[in-house]
Amino acid sequence: MQQPTVRVFVVDDHAVVRRGLRAYLESVDDMEVVGEAADGQEALEAIAALAAAQRAPDVVLMDLLMPGMDGVTATAAITRGHPELAVVAMTSFTQADMVHGALQAGAAGYLLKDAEADEVATAIRAACRGEVHLDPAIARQLTRSLVAPGPQAVNALTDREREVLILVARGLSNQQIADSLVISERTARTHVSNILGKLGVASRTQAALLAIREGIAPAPSAG
Repeated sequence: MQQPTVRVFVVDDHAVVRRGLRAYLESVDDMEVVGEAADGQEALEAIAALAAAQRAPDVVLMDLLMPGMDGVTATAAITRGHPELAVVAMTSFTQADMVHGALQAGAAGYLLKDAEADEVATAIRAACRGEVHLDPAIARQLTRSLVAPGPQAVNALTDREREVLILVARGLSNQQIADSLVISERTARTHVSNILGKLGVASRTQAALLAIREGIAPAPSAG
């Protein structure tokens, strides 16, 4: 069965990076690059125009370090104005601290800029499905520096919510969680929403990192 086409928008201040990503993504059967921008403000304007024309992207690949409006600010504006879009942050390993800001702003996941091409496609598909994609190396760095919630927040989770959180940390979508636990997708979605509220986080990715940090779920392994 043919996969539905994922519409991707690329934001990076380096033209050579945008060209490289566009060339690769356009060679992937189930992906279409619908636009690109060199900074956050340009991205916001272009995405608004695409949305008005009923061609909004499904996933935005967002460089975090850019002149003008940076990727964190742009991510917050995009997720606020277009909550149906998934933003995947792109960063170098040395800029991992910026990922905290992007996740707080609503980014669905993140990629290292030196990621293999197939990992880029995997992360885009995961974000489009509402799943979590964690690079193992940067996940370890992030969980070490993550500000953990107080013990009362974690203890407030019910047994079922802990089960759901473990599955979120494994990268499962709401539908996959529902199938695994033999519950409805709506119930799974409600559990995830309650978990985010109790932990005080803005995204599934943040919840997954906290689950790893608190020992509720294992860290992702390379390969």
